[in-house]
Amino acid sequence: MSQDLKQPNGTDILRVDGLSKKFGGLKATDGVNFSVQENSITALIGPNGAGKTTVFNLITNIFPPDEGTVAFFGKQIAGWSPMDIANLGLIRTFQSARVFPGLTVLENVMVGRHRLIKSSDFGQMLWSPESRREEMRIRSQALAMLKIVGLERFKDAHAVDLPMGAQKLLEVVRAVMGSPRLLCLDEPAAGLNDTETEELAALLRAIRAAGISILVVEHNMSLVMNVADHVVVLDAGRVIAAGSAAEVQRNPQVIEAYLGREQNAAA
Repeated sequence: MSQDLKQPNGTDILRVDGLSKKFGGLKATDGVNFSVQENSITALIGPNGAGKTTVFNLITNIFPPDEGTVAFFGKQIAGWSPMDIANLGLIRTFQSARVFPGLTVLENVMVGRHRLIKSSDFGQMLWSPESRREEMRIRSQALAMLKIVGLERFKDAHAVDLPMGAQKLLEVVRAVMGSPRLLCLDEPAAGLNDTETEELAALLRAIRAAGISILVVEHNMSLVMNVADHVVVLDAGRVIAAGSAAEVQRNPQVIEAYLGREQNAAA
């Protein structure tokens, strides 16, 4: 099937063209094409082993692609370091929650703003009035973000003591503190209960409303169908469908990829 699939109309901030990667003899991704539109939530879904996280790792140059290109706001970012990509405004999270041990929940969130601190190192060392004002602004923003996801009451707790689901929410909040232009979330709902998933959905909508685009890999189809503006479906490393949530749900190839896989596993 051709991979020139339907894309949303509008301004593309991320464009992935012909992205391919082999590990040994296994082709993890095979000519993947899709785009992410400005001020939107795009979901990347597919059965286990479809290549979703590999695509994330290729976009952020954790792995170099064998073929294909990634353009962010028109800039080809192949060969850029993950830090340079983050400084451009493309910030990601990982499947496993990563919190800073030894820091409180509030401090973990505040760390997300570190790369954007304007006061000089010398000013911070001397705790200048400018540094104090900036610290208070960051603290206020961090508390507001924690309130959105219901974690404000844990602000003084050690981050490593939070349940895994809460740590996942904390990682998303910390990433948002970095003022991304595109936020890439790798299975943010993994380990969340129903209440936490609802809080995550509210947070994703708030992030989009603030003008930040989102690319999310997710297995929770209820979350995807409730928040995604555009859905891209991978199977065996290839894009097999793309469109609105309703369009993707009705697509015969998508139904076969999911239900066929489940039936084979049950056999």
